[in-house]
Amino acid sequence: MVIVWRYALRLGALVAGVAGAVLTLAAPAQAAFATEMSGLPARFTAGGQVRTISAVVSQTDRRGGCAKVRWSMVLRVQGIRLDQVKMDRVEESGDFPLEIRTDGDVARLTDRQLDPGTLCPGRTVTARYRVAFAEDVTQGRVTLAAEAYDANLRLLARQSATRSVVGAGAGPTRTPTPTPSATAAEPSDPPSEPAPESAPAEEPVADQSVDAAPPAAGRPVSQAGGFGIVQAAFLLGGLLLSLGVGLLLRLRHLTRATAEAEDPPVDRLWERQAPADRWRPARR
Repeated sequence: MVIVWRYALRLGALVAGVAGAVLTLAAPAQAAFATEMSGLPARFTAGGQVRTISAVVSQTDRRGGCAKVRWSMVLRVQGIRLDQVKMDRVEESGDFPLEIRTDGDVARLTDRQLDPGTLCPGRTVTARYRVAFAEDVTQGRVTLAAEAYDANLRLLARQSATRSVVGAGAGPTRTPTPTPSATAAEPSDPPSEPAPESAPAEEPVADQSVDAAPPAAGRPVSQAGGFGIVQAAFLLGGLLLSLGVGLLLRLRHLTRATAEAEDPPVDRLWERQAPADRWRPARR
């Protein structure tokens, strides 16, 4: 009976160890990477003015290895049309080839090739984009979401920002100051200059969810809020623990049944079985 309990305890420890290892290995990869966007103006001005923005991904886990990166930029417009926006991906060697997909007011621009750089601990990978708006844009808003994927199209990190777009003539107009004539009396006070235009408040850069298709067809990408590897690991761990508890209860039941079969009850210890009758009736 002691041997049975030893095996039961070993089995329970094995199940618990396997469950812990699965939960440890299933830590989300998004926690080891971060993406930042730079070069964003307070607001975009239409009319051929080209802005260059950058997206930088870094690896916060110093114990991780190196990985290649594929960038995907999600563009969402409000109050303007997608054909009024021009965006290019540029590198030091020139334009970078993109795969463009549109759905309503959302467009996704995904790199056809992996980024030339390599993401390592202490080393970042940067993507640069040129953005311009058509002259006929009067007012609107644009949301840019930079997403970094690895070579297996696993989402590493995402960062997004929203900015307003104004027309080229949206600034305040200055009224010309009339020149006083020679006969006119000089004014007692100098003409007041118009108040300087206050800079618009910069909108904070924050993580936002952008509803768009994954960067490549037929290749699922894990999204936040879905049934991912962490949920699957918890489910597997729960199943393993339930299996271990069930096996322990089964072994306990078997050991009790074995003990009752080997040891008779206390009230029957003094009973003796009747000896077999050695006298048999003679045949006639």
